[in-house]
Amino acid sequence: MSTLIDSDIDDICVGLGEYAQRFDGKRVLITGARGFVGQYLTAVFRRLNAKYLREPCQVLAMDNLRTPADGSATPLEDPHITFVEHDVVLPFSPGGKVDFVVHAAGIASPYYYRKFPLETMDVATHGLRNMLDVARADGARLLFLSSSEIYGNPDATHVPTAEDYNGNVSCLGPRSCYDESKRFGETLLQVYVQQFGVEAVIVRPFNVYGPGLSREDYRIMPNIAVRLSTGEAIDVYGDGTQTRTFCYATDAIVGFLLALLRGRPGEAYNVGASGPEVSIIDLLELVRDSVPAPDLKYTVRDYPDSYPGDEPMRRCPDLVKAFDHLGYEPTVPFTDGLRKFITWSQEYYR
Repeated sequence: MSTLIDSDIDDICVGLGEYAQRFDGKRVLITGARGFVGQYLTAVFRRLNAKYLREPCQVLAMDNLRTPADGSATPLEDPHITFVEHDVVLPFSPGGKVDFVVHAAGIASPYYYRKFPLETMDVATHGLRNMLDVARADGARLLFLSSSEIYGNPDATHVPTAEDYNGNVSCLGPRSCYDESKRFGETLLQVYVQQFGVEAVIVRPFNVYGPGLSREDYRIMPNIAVRLSTGEAIDVYGDGTQTRTFCYATDAIVGFLLALLRGRPGEAYNVGASGPEVSIIDLLELVRDSVPAPDLKYTVRDYPDSYPGDEPMRRCPDLVKAFDHLGYEPTVPFTDGLRKFITWSQEYYR
């Protein structure tokens, strides 16, 4: 594990505060455990066991290894962490009672959900239902990582976007396999809450980035980092005026775990950073100034066939509900997180 990620893991544990004790002696099932978010979660539980919990929690870390993972945040051996190679779309028995389920499995990169549309839909629907059945059988609390993509392309009056916005999403668009399967997954979860009393909560992440993102992810942050390593120009799809707020991994993981522990069943919570809202072109200028990378070059081009267009022009979360219900408040300044990610990537993307 890199020194930078090691520091991030401690920051997450400290950010959880007294709520971390709720994992004491519990059993946790994580799907997508070798993905970007899953690696962080697994490493957090390892650190909680080593430094913060009276009785260690046991972790089942599940992944089918379909999409690339960096691997730098994954603990390779730990007596309290068991890796299971399994496709969450298939029925699964955890071999004993679990107390918490985190359904982090999913194909979040547009490049990969363009390539694997059916698998993308399956993991957010069949996979989620399998995990809801586990939670129902064991009386476990479940967290579903949905997406800010469920809002589609909001109009200006709904930016920042609150959880009660119903969305502006095409069911036939190039991103619909991802957007609509996440929306269906949220409906499925709500049915399990209402009909079976499952304690299940939804989080909607907004543009999470940080060390551990695979160089083959193909979203803007790893694209920037890879091209900085090679000296090639960065491809900017569309016209570059689309805006985002970017959330550093430590803030996101704290938000996810607070939702798992404190979220109200059936409710959805935005997890991200409320600012700054920057265009992709402005982001590249920030990288030039803050890294620094004065030789950074970019090319504005049309969307290639391998990468779906029709992306939202603005994406920025309203975090009032997450603060009121969870006490969630991101703390990492954007330039600090950006600098940390680029520093890490220049070592691990070579």
